[in-house]
Amino acid sequence: MAVTETAPSAATTAHEGILRRQSMRESAARTYARSLPIVPVRARGLTIEGADGRRYLDCLSGAGTLALGHNHPVVLEAIRKVIDSGAPLHVPDLATPVKDAFTTELFETLPRGFADQARVQFCGPTGTDAVEAALTLVRTATGRSGILTFTGADHGGAPDARVTRLPYPQDYRCPFGVGGARGLELAGNWTESLLDDPRSGVAPPAGMILEPVQGEGGVIPGPDSWMRRMRKITADRSIPLIADEVQTGVGRTGAFWAVEHSGIVPDVMVMSKAIGGSLPLAVIVYRSDLDCGEPGAHGGTFRGNQLAMAAGAATLAHVRENRLAERAADLGARMIGRLRGLAADHPAIGDVRGRGLMIGVELVCPEAAEAAETAIAADDRETGAVGPSAADPVLAAAVQRECLARGLIVELGGRHASVVRLLPPLTLTDEQAEAVLDRLADALSAAERAIHGRHETCHPH
Repeated sequence: MAVTETAPSAATTAHEGILRRQSMRESAARTYARSLPIVPVRARGLTIEGADGRRYLDCLSGAGTLALGHNHPVVLEAIRKVIDSGAPLHVPDLATPVKDAFTTELFETLPRGFADQARVQFCGPTGTDAVEAALTLVRTATGRSGILTFTGADHGGAPDARVTRLPYPQDYRCPFGVGGARGLELAGNWTESLLDDPRSGVAPPAGMILEPVQGEGGVIPGPDSWMRRMRKITADRSIPLIADEVQTGVGRTGAFWAVEHSGIVPDVMVMSKAIGGSLPLAVIVYRSDLDCGEPGAHGGTFRGNQLAMAAGAATLAHVRENRLAERAADLGARMIGRLRGLAADHPAIGDVRGRGLMIGVELVCPEAAEAAETAIAADDRETGAVGPSAADPVLAAAVQRECLARGLIVELGGRHASVVRLLPPLTLTDEQAEAVLDRLADALSAAERAIHGRHETCHPH
């Protein structure tokens, strides 16, 4: 029987044409477009509809920007209100009613003991702009130039002799090979040793910048006791501590700001992504005694985006009033628990970790995972030490493709891009969470079947 070929629909043709023109016209530096060949045309909440008519569950959320998901009614209403009012859509750093309302709401959410003596600086519209503003701030305030940051950090300065990278602790891939409490102790000791040795080669630090949960580094939560030790180390040495809350802020990790898990109060907080309610906005908030910069010390044309401030104020208020951070903590814990349960049937799951609705699943070469499991001594298991298995970026990429084929958008990150990352909106329902996990589990099974037994694609490092 002859098979009749069906002509592509007009929607499919338009979809393919847009993607083709993008590949011809845009920079080779584009990233998400390479692994997610879709053309979004409509979106609401968790769902994106492509130009080809397909629907997707979006667990990328604009790289963490969409705390309330796509086109949330309170965000749209805030934007419409500004547009309909005839207010200017953009001014430089002038005072406006919209800006005042945003700043008031932002200060309402800050950790206790911080807001009363804080100042806010509106930067350029991205997290990178805010980080640069924070580094300028502490360098000016201290008269020093060195910056302490951590391996795996998303921000913290380009390669520079003035930037020192310190070990970021974790159990699964402990930089000292021991994990547990001993790994945390060694990470702290290493930091103290470098700072207190006059011949360590470390430039006198103007500040330390850290992510309470590393995002691009592979969804690695900073242990609370280690966070408290970093706070003490910096305070004892008069080194301003900068908390990079660009991705972790606004309820993402199960607290409004991720530093609240450990109870520390930083000297500077860097904020972007979700604080603009899906629109470009970035600020730093810092102790008032650091406020010694000259006018124009860190400028930027787009510091007065009124629509972003209105959308941001609405988002901050909605998250606070509806206790969405607490909701993220509860739902995220359940999702992480179910993902860990999958590991029994999927040896390629090396580790599941995260905090709130910031979740990572690290995929490893199954053969290497089995060998490492056999090699771990019983006493090492009790102390929490775990031998890391070879990261498997090939499997991770396959899982991402299989997810997309099943209508699920996920991102990769971490070691060799082998960590499947979930950043769903804080408005995620229980039913939607189940759908996300079902599709991810199915995609993982399909990817494992497709590349089963290929030792040569495992890359131990």
